[in-house]
Amino acid sequence: MIPEMMNAVMAREPGGPDVLACVSRPVPQPAAGEVLIRVHSAGVNRPDIMQRNGMPLPPDTTDILGLEASGIVVALGAGVKSPAIGTPVMVLLNGGGYADFCVARAELCLAVPDTLPLAQAASVPEAAFTVWHNLFELGRLEPGNTVLIHGAASGVGTFAIQCAQACGARVIATAGGADKIAALQKLGVWRAIDRHTEDFVEVVQALTQESGVDVVLDNVGGDYVARNLSVMAQGGRHVSLSFMQGAKIELDLQQVMRKGLILTSSTLRPKSAAEKARLAQCVSKHLLPLIAAGKISPTIHQTMPLAAAAEAHRVLEANANIGKVLLQVSL
Repeated sequence: MIPEMMNAVMAREPGGPDVLACVSRPVPQPAAGEVLIRVHSAGVNRPDIMQRNGMPLPPDTTDILGLEASGIVVALGAGVKSPAIGTPVMVLLNGGGYADFCVARAELCLAVPDTLPLAQAASVPEAAFTVWHNLFELGRLEPGNTVLIHGAASGVGTFAIQCAQACGARVIATAGGADKIAALQKLGVWRAIDRHTEDFVEVVQALTQESGVDVVLDNVGGDYVARNLSVMAQGGRHVSLSFMQGAKIELDLQQVMRKGLILTSSTLRPKSAAEKARLAQCVSKHLLPLIAAGKISPTIHQTMPLAAAAEAHRVLEANANIGKVLLQVSL
């Protein structure tokens, strides 16, 4: 039985975590090509914080937060044959995951491997889409490459480490603090660098005997970009995921040209439905089998109830998490 109303979390106005409010909203109806999902868990991501702070939303996007969720399909829109009602799925969303129910494009629903608990599945979509597109398509990571991953204790970072290692690459990872370094070492990285006490440029140069790294996955921006370029190998690929220390940078184009470097970037939310559907097929083909086989396992920092969404945002904003922060919506 699908109720008429549901609980959901949205921002009353732009501001800090305290502007998040649990409200009652009508249960959305799936349009053609969509499914209705009874949400089990929702992932908490930095774009949620940006939305809470007042970032403009794409047209026709719900003000309910949440870019990924796991749950059970309970209704189908016109023309949908798969996934069937009753199917457990994990899904990339334009919004709406912080709620009892959400609607999603059918083609963006990923099958949940039998080895992955539904409660953890909400941690996969955003990381999997991001890592596949940025690390493998844009970064062209190959077996035998060396990759430098910044902010590696995050949900995306811990997922990227495991994906890179599964493809036969060596991983150098940076994070801040002893607990995060220990977590990265447990994941088996070649070298974990504590940004609080070590200079990653010096460590990488020594570690690679000044040959450099083939790929950089960077979520810091600012002055990190020039430092990243200084430790990149000939033909290296620099992929920016975010810019926590600033979007405007200065760089030496002579160095870029001399080394034949590629600087690229992307973000998921504005991509077209067709492009997201293509990425979903790639994730299903290349990454889900690795999750099913246990070669990639989501790193979960903490699961909180939906009503504690503000506290979940505080954890993320304080960079206190090792892995994903999730909201449990239903049992």
